[in-house]
Amino acid sequence: MRKFALAGNPNSGKTTLFNSLTGATAHVGNWPGVTVDKREGTYRKLGEPIYIVDLPGIYSLSPYTPEEVVSRNYILEEKPDCVINIIDATNLERNLYLTTQLLEIDVPVVVALNMSDVVRKNGDKIDAETLSKRLGTPVVEISALRQENLDALMEAAVKAASNERKGSTIVSDKDLLHLISDVQIALELKGIENPLFHAVKLVELDELETAMHPDLVETVNKFKASFKNETFGSDFEALIADERYEYIAKNYATTLTKAPKAEDKGEDTLTKSDKIDKVMTHRIWAIPLFVVIMFFIFHFTFSEDLFFLNRIFGLEISHEGWINFFTGMAPEFDEATGELLPLGGIPSIGVWLQSWFGWLTGSVIDWFGSWMPAGQWYTSLVCDGLLTGLDAVLSFVPQIMILFLFIAILEDSGYMARVAFILDRAFRKFGLSGKAFIPMLTGFGCSVPAIMATRTLEDEREKNRTIRLMTCFSCGAKAPIWALLAGVGAMAGFAGDIFVFTIYVGGIACAIIFALFMKLFSKDQYVSPFIMELPQYHMPQARNVGAHLWEKFKHYLIKAGTIIAACTIVIWALKSFGWEDGKFGLLLFEELNAETGEMEWVLHIDGSILAYLGRGLRYFFYPLGCLEGGWTNNVDGWKYVVSTLTGLIAKEDVVATMAELGLDEGTVGLSLAGVYSFAVYNLFTIPCFAAIGAASGEQKGKEFWLTMLWWFAMSYGFALVVYWVGSLYAVAWWGGLLVTLALAGAVVGAGIVVSRRHKAALAQ
Repeated sequence: MRKFALAGNPNSGKTTLFNSLTGATAHVGNWPGVTVDKREGTYRKLGEPIYIVDLPGIYSLSPYTPEEVVSRNYILEEKPDCVINIIDATNLERNLYLTTQLLEIDVPVVVALNMSDVVRKNGDKIDAETLSKRLGTPVVEISALRQENLDALMEAAVKAASNERKGSTIVSDKDLLHLISDVQIALELKGIENPLFHAVKLVELDELETAMHPDLVETVNKFKASFKNETFGSDFEALIADERYEYIAKNYATTLTKAPKAEDKGEDTLTKSDKIDKVMTHRIWAIPLFVVIMFFIFHFTFSEDLFFLNRIFGLEISHEGWINFFTGMAPEFDEATGELLPLGGIPSIGVWLQSWFGWLTGSVIDWFGSWMPAGQWYTSLVCDGLLTGLDAVLSFVPQIMILFLFIAILEDSGYMARVAFILDRAFRKFGLSGKAFIPMLTGFGCSVPAIMATRTLEDEREKNRTIRLMTCFSCGAKAPIWALLAGVGAMAGFAGDIFVFTIYVGGIACAIIFALFMKLFSKDQYVSPFIMELPQYHMPQARNVGAHLWEKFKHYLIKAGTIIAACTIVIWALKSFGWEDGKFGLLLFEELNAETGEMEWVLHIDGSILAYLGRGLRYFFYPLGCLEGGWTNNVDGWKYVVSTLTGLIAKEDVVATMAELGLDEGTVGLSLAGVYSFAVYNLFTIPCFAAIGAASGEQKGKEFWLTMLWWFAMSYGFALVVYWVGSLYAVAWWGGLLVTLALAGAVVGAGIVVSRRHKAALAQ
């Protein structure tokens, strides 16, 4: 099977092209030993299947980032049959810098001029035929987004792969070229493959090359001592980079014919993206607009009163058929009169789908229970343990997928790149750059790759701060917890969508506050520079969004079928066995139901092993919810404690364990302060075993243990403050307000001190 590699700059449309070529055959993993995404798939429209690897987005083949090292090593060591170099045709000159480096490798190369439709729309024209002659490789104009000319691209790549190609360089300086030739000959004598590429890199004193060929470094250094350039001195890397750009400007960029400037015609010169960015990245309105967008995402996902029709207009639905439709066949009746209770408002699409999915999974459990023998331990294991735990996790799949759908749309449209730019302003003064926010943004999906992505941060102190603040960004595994809490009774007067909104946006705000206090007690004032290319806005592609959702859904199902299933079985065993009347055994007994007058099988979990463990551990968490309505207060307090502890394995286990212990939307009897304390603790605490492993891989010794301590202390301390301040509001609102203002004053004061230090550091 032929093997093609896709290489190109970030935001050049490379991944869009990959998705268009591979479709449902694509799968994502990690490169061996590296946390950079590895995408692989198969193109099947030609006579033979073609294996395609989507290399990480890079600007060069120099070892500045893990992505560049991965891409470079793959091309040199795995020897793909062809490299398809994707170029953003709207930024031709900058993108061709990578092309000049690829052409130095002995590998067939095909250049794909992506976004050619945008070039034409702008009135510009690229002479692809002339560019192809000057590059010495095929050049094909395509649009990955609109799937234009992709078959022609693959046909050109197959044709190019059938012929060997020797590398060539654009370096023209006679002295440098002579040195490169000498080094190339020496490498050829040593039997090194791709000698030209390695020779150029060795002349640049590339750190990977100097480590592999220390014997040739002396030759380069001798020449370096006798060579002097007026502009760059003896900095060969800068000199060769300058030669590349100069050559591109003279020979390649001239194949682009620009349309007459709009300003010459008296027209507006701003593109549509520029006009949108004048609003979306505005110095004042950018963050409020981001907050509004996030609110509507959570409103459409978690609200039980869409557009607040019940709260504002008093809309109620009393028709039984419509109530069944909106609630998934789960109407509520008045306990005293038995009359049907009206439904307050219309549920959001997320709540509606969750209701019906819950009805479906509940029906499956009932079906299993109907034919399995009552009173048997294996029936209890399957129905009360495994299926009940999985039902609690899987019933929230629709809401989680809708949440990821909105996030995928924001990412694919180009807006999420702007969010990093926007938040850079807020983070920079407090010791974190927008570059640190990029891994944190990944944390909304999963903390593990987010923690691993921090290795791209050059400053070790900024890397450590970023890892410690990672739990402020709610990962997808925590979404079932918020979905469950959004529907409990305490949220009746405080809409569930607003609750979830405050968890996500409040987490970002807390990250800034925590970073502020970290900076306050640190002498370090350095903040790494943040340079990011903002892609053009465009309509999200259904294929890309669908592929993103499928990856999330598949990951969720695999986790539910392995880690969560295993955990629910262990929890069932611990809650089902214990002591009753001084005897140890299965706590399943047949008893008379006073209401129905029928005999039923009942599990006495109060005497279980799990109950004894939970009651002992409850005292450690007691301050976080010891009053009425708190999560450590009553006889069920141990259940919440056990649930948070199983969340250390996987955060989905929190909801699965609660379901097994009989805690659901109808039985979670927490006050507003109790709900928030429980939520805050689970948001900020240690994410899961996998995240611990990731942190251990990125931090060593003292720094790792400080991170573990920080995660626990942050969650315990903040949950404590939230619970007691919230409880104070319930007793005397003015007292709660005074404490809140005092805390806000402390944050503002710390912000002023840190901001002044930052300005002073910049002035030096």
